[in-house]
Amino acid sequence: MNAQHITILALFLLALALLLVAALLFRQQASRSQSAHTIERALGAQAAPAADAGDGTDDLAFLRDDQLPGHWLNTGLGRALVAEEDRKLIAQCGFPSVKAQLLLLVSRMVLAIGLPLLAQVIFGKEGQSAARAYLIYGMGFGIGFMLPKWILSNLAGKRRDKVAQELPLFVDLIGLLQSVGLSLDQSLQVIANEFQHVLPIIGTELDDANRQYTQGRTREHAFRRIAHLHGNQNLADLVALLIQVDRHGGAVQEPIRQFSERLRLQRKMEMKARIGKITVKMTVVMVATLLPALVLVAAGPGFLAIGHAVSGMGR
Repeated sequence: MNAQHITILALFLLALALLLVAALLFRQQASRSQSAHTIERALGAQAAPAADAGDGTDDLAFLRDDQLPGHWLNTGLGRALVAEEDRKLIAQCGFPSVKAQLLLLVSRMVLAIGLPLLAQVIFGKEGQSAARAYLIYGMGFGIGFMLPKWILSNLAGKRRDKVAQELPLFVDLIGLLQSVGLSLDQSLQVIANEFQHVLPIIGTELDDANRQYTQGRTREHAFRRIAHLHGNQNLADLVALLIQVDRHGGAVQEPIRQFSERLRLQRKMEMKARIGKITVKMTVVMVATLLPALVLVAAGPGFLAIGHAVSGMGR
């Protein structure tokens, strides 16, 4: 066994040790949670988490945010592996904050160690140079470190597109509910409670914002997440409009109607721009595929005639 094999074995054992430590910590948190639930049930507490654990509807109740080792994320290593940009991507994906951040932390550590080992096993050769080994380890470490972020970026991008698709319907629903005589608070409550099946993302965010507003926070503070989380300027403008109406009063039907018309006009312009790009792409495809066929159809008989004439002259 040479030095390279010893290095691979050491890294593999290190990855296995990290997995065992994580499993032991989660098991410890699970036992603490079960003990707490047992004490609460014995004392007759009516806390909602205890009720969920008692009826068996949440088998993973020990993974609540207040019982997870969230202090890992505040360490230097935690902030290096889970940066602010990664935490924003997690929030844009709609995942539970602490759980998803810890999962990202563990997955990055495991993949950053495991992928170089796997790459060495697949692409490594006996007696390879040190430069090739360093290249394999470096590429494996880089891909393993960035792969979870790439997945999160893809999911967050799809969620942002869905938010942009839900926004026109959200504006129309506000205008419709305002036209039948409901107040702004009632309209937002109805949309959050009754239309989450057609507005799964905005409806969920709106429900959280309404809950914060009823708990005593201001409308501006409660709707800050909706305005700035998904990076949609139209949604931010709509939230600013609703905050101004809630702060100063007045009718909201006419501003909502004008905002809806502006949003539809913007979507039409985006559709025209998309159609223009598709036309250019289709032109390239048509030139690459139809032009050879057109040349054969149009100039094929001429080429055949020239071929026959040249063969006749040879005779």
